[in-house]
Amino acid sequence: MLKTTRKFFLLFVLLFSTTGFAADFDHNYNTWNELLQKHVKWLPDNKQSRVDYAGFQKDRETLKQVLGQWSAVSQTEFNAFSKNQQMAFLINAYNGFTIELILTKYPKIKSIKEIGGVFSSPWKQEFFTLLGKKHHLDWIEHEQLRPRYNDPRVHAAVNCASIGCPALRNEAFTATQLNAQLNDGMRRFVADPSRNRVKNGELQISPIFKWFAEDFQKGHQGFKEVKDVFARWAKDMSDSPEIVDKIASKSLPIAYSDYDWSLNDI
Repeated sequence: MLKTTRKFFLLFVLLFSTTGFAADFDHNYNTWNELLQKHVKWLPDNKQSRVDYAGFQKDRETLKQVLGQWSAVSQTEFNAFSKNQQMAFLINAYNGFTIELILTKYPKIKSIKEIGGVFSSPWKQEFFTLLGKKHHLDWIEHEQLRPRYNDPRVHAAVNCASIGCPALRNEAFTATQLNAQLNDGMRRFVADPSRNRVKNGELQISPIFKWFAEDFQKGHQGFKEVKDVFARWAKDMSDSPEIVDKIASKSLPIAYSDYDWSLNDI
């Protein structure tokens, strides 16, 4: 009887501690949000941002504390999060650990692709712990975010520390604001003429839409083809009614612009 009572007591303690941690987890990401607001700046067009990596370097201990808190989340605790909480957690983790990866080489780095080598991709380096296991950045994007949540807008949320990548927001992703943040991120990216534009009778777009074309062809978020993305935000791409109409009607042929792998340093 005593053994049975003890087992129930231990089970209760374990359940209470797990639930308590999940309840105490900061889903507003206050400290991470403060770091982003301090060290990420929008350019005048409000479509691109730049990162003050030197500033992050000075606040690296705070960043490491944040990353350590995320690494402490177990798979069981993560499973108790809502869908939007899970997505926000993974997007923030991708962006936070990417900054940490850059800081391991900063300031002697001009591109994230300099990390690793010919046979060692920076996105394949297992340098952090998440949900109880060692992982790499590709695991977050290609094994979690893309297949589990089927939302192509994540491609405008995760940031690869490059100028060619959609902007890193200067605020944390949160469950309550997730849909608005994903829409806003995609709108800003689509409307950025340095990455997406109409020129020479073509819709010249970022190669991101080529690399991940399948994600925009499955009907998720109403996208059945890449052109649907630009049709939705056609009015943000041009002041010309004629060009807007051509984008919205999906009548323009697609060409792909170059991708700038330069570090998005301020």
